[in-house]
Amino acid sequence: MKEENQKGITLIALVVTIIVLLIIAAIGISGGKDKIRRANLESLKTNMMLIEAKARECVEEANFKLGPNAKEIEKIGEIRQSIYENENDKSAKLEKLADLESEFEEQGINIPSEITSSENEILYCVTEEALEKWGLNKIEVEPGEVYLIKFNEVEATVEVYNNIGFNNKYSLTDISDIEL
Repeated sequence: MKEENQKGITLIALVVTIIVLLIIAAIGISGGKDKIRRANLESLKTNMMLIEAKARECVEEANFKLGPNAKEIEKIGEIRQSIYENENDKSAKLEKLADLESEFEEQGINIPSEITSSENEILYCVTEEALEKWGLNKIEVEPGEVYLIKFNEVEATVEVYNNIGFNNKYSLTDISDIEL
């Protein structure tokens, strides 16, 4: 005798269920990747803005110390040395990128040419000690990652760079324009 009342899943129902689950998993994974990417971008922007705020504070301090003589270029250099290249307080010292290039090469740290293309401007590397002195020790610097600052004391401007960047953009100005 044949049993008429069979219970179970047909092969077609099983295949359809698996396909639906795979589609749902693919949507979840791609959405998660976008959220991670957006979080990484926002984290980088935040870190760079915090560094920019402290760097602007240094520029304002330099301009305050100069007072009405703000256009005297040689005095700007003296003030820069006292603030950015502070010999008395090594922990707050910003290192010139030119002085660190050989050390970076040994460590395998790459500085893209887009950052160093300007010959007349001095780039400073923000050391972990400077971040700590500035109260920014919550900024986590990944191995091989470097934050750089380009000061223009005469125009009182600051540009912050990150050597890893995001989508081949390295300056805060360029990264701020990215929308995900």
